[in-house]
Amino acid sequence: MSSVSEGRIPDFAVRSVTRVPLRAALRADDGTWIEAVYDPCTGDDGGETAIVVAHGFTGSVDRPAVRRAVRTFSRYAAVVTFSFRGHGRSGGFSTVGDREVLDLAAAVGWARSLGHRRVVTVGFSMGGSVVLRHGALYAAPGADDGDAGADRDVAEREGRTGARTGAHADAVVSVSAPARWYYRGTAPMRRLHWMVTRPAGRLVGRYGFRTRIHREAWDPVPLSPVEAAALIAPAPLLLVHGDRDPYFPLDHPRMLAAAAGDAAELWLERGMGHAENAADESLLTRIADWVVRR
Repeated sequence: MSSVSEGRIPDFAVRSVTRVPLRAALRADDGTWIEAVYDPCTGDDGGETAIVVAHGFTGSVDRPAVRRAVRTFSRYAAVVTFSFRGHGRSGGFSTVGDREVLDLAAAVGWARSLGHRRVVTVGFSMGGSVVLRHGALYAAPGADDGDAGADRDVAEREGRTGARTGAHADAVVSVSAPARWYYRGTAPMRRLHWMVTRPAGRLVGRYGFRTRIHREAWDPVPLSPVEAAALIAPAPLLLVHGDRDPYFPLDHPRMLAAAAGDAAELWLERGMGHAENAADESLLTRIADWVVRR
């Protein structure tokens, strides 16, 4: 697998789709370096589309569940995976869903620079909240009143997130995502909050889960997933959630679907647990089929 290093993503000239695997170092708009991997489509009809996978908290590009998703998705489309800041070989510290939207934007921009005209984001858990915010904050050129209008709209929605032309998603899939921040209604989420907010917890995250967590609290608090879900249209949105999710009960996906209205399709999966670790090949195949049909 070849290695490339990217600074700012170049302008998106029309080019042929890349057909070889790549491993890259991408730079997010705040300067953080992000490791990324590109797997070309192994099927016959997926050259135009790329799926960008956003993993859950404590994940990375090389985790088995992520690679399993890549193997399934790559039969339908090319796949870009990346490690969020503070995870894997990426730089920086995890902000647990805030600045991570910049990491996703860099990965989406890279997919377009490799020749893919259509890019769909698929996020799990924390990544599910990030793809929702990214879908709300990065509008397609001309989605409002021209390129400049789209850029202004991004800035107005959240001043800390800058607009990057060509970094928008054409469709969004959010799996096992929370609807609201600071949720502590389940034991796994109470443990996660301890890991994120306490010095001893951050040590456990660093050495037990190989995840470097930022010590500062959010300031300002980022756009919430449920607020973001209402802003994604006209891009199609698929929400997937298990009825045995130990982190977020079913009121979370229902809140997201209600906020998104007609733009969203909601799948409540019987017997499914949480995020990429609980997504079996059958579900991943159905998600990939939804992606290419949209």
